[in-house]
Amino acid sequence: MAAVVGTQDLRRPAVLAVLTLAVALSYYAAGRLGLMRELVVEGAIFTPIWPPTGVAVACLLIFGLRTWPGIALGALLVIMSLTSLRPLVLGNLVGNTAAPVCAYLMLRKVGFRNDLARLRDGLALVFLGALTAMLLSSTVGVGLLVLSGRLDPHSFWSVWLAWWVGDAMGVLIVTPVLLVLHAVQRPLRLSRWKEASGLVLVAVALVPLATHSPVSLLFLVYPMLIWAALRFQLAGSMLCALFTSVMATIAATDEVGPFDRLSRIEVMIKLQAFNGTMALTALLLSAVITEQRNTRRSVERACQELVEVLEHLTAGEAPPGRTTKDPES
Repeated sequence: MAAVVGTQDLRRPAVLAVLTLAVALSYYAAGRLGLMRELVVEGAIFTPIWPPTGVAVACLLIFGLRTWPGIALGALLVIMSLTSLRPLVLGNLVGNTAAPVCAYLMLRKVGFRNDLARLRDGLALVFLGALTAMLLSSTVGVGLLVLSGRLDPHSFWSVWLAWWVGDAMGVLIVTPVLLVLHAVQRPLRLSRWKEASGLVLVAVALVPLATHSPVSLLFLVYPMLIWAALRFQLAGSMLCALFTSVMATIAATDEVGPFDRLSRIEVMIKLQAFNGTMALTALLLSAVITEQRNTRRSVERACQELVEVLEHLTAGEAPPGRTTKDPES
């Protein structure tokens, strides 16, 4: 028994160390991907979508609060790949770690469920996990830039808005995709694979056209999102939203298509407005559809059970699981 207990005690720190390292590497990889596309606002460089925030919130929701050291380590690796360690950097490290942790604590406080099968879960992720919690990282990061003299105080709000929206978009787009991938249990049926293949072909053809055409055709992606949400719920709609957001970000940073001949501020506003409305449409619509389908299935099961009880009562038998009382006893 002592040997078994000793092995378990040794195994737990090892598993935690591996988990911490995996979260840190995932955060760092997401950060490097996010840094591939940048926009400049008031002399400050920012990413329209910051995927590490989505990775961090998803890891916390899946594995629990014990993953916060991995988030901190990943944020440190991203910062060290860009600059040297300074007090300002340590402040950003605290903000980038605290924001996802606050998002996790608030979501768990309101009973958030990782399957996003209820409208309240989608709303909680939007308003608590993304919009509210990410205020912390943006305020700390931009505030430190102003205090250190690296940013003019008059540019605070424009840079703060760009930082906040980029972090929030990471949660809105990346977190649902990771939660869906973690919950996948069985493959689709053959008939569903055919429809899924059709959806993929439409997305591959339609999204580049909508995001790179000199004529403003961004609205064309919404019927595709509705189709994905109706037929494949969260998995289909959020994967389509992720692909569309990436293509729109590429077009915006290259200043082509609907983002051509716009100022940098206008590019940021148009891109983030499009990404935000698209992500909200995909997330909330799929949550509503999933909740309605689950409610219908519950009603159907209850009706079936009621029919079985009525059949037994009509036949003069006791329903299954119940025993009739002997009148002579």
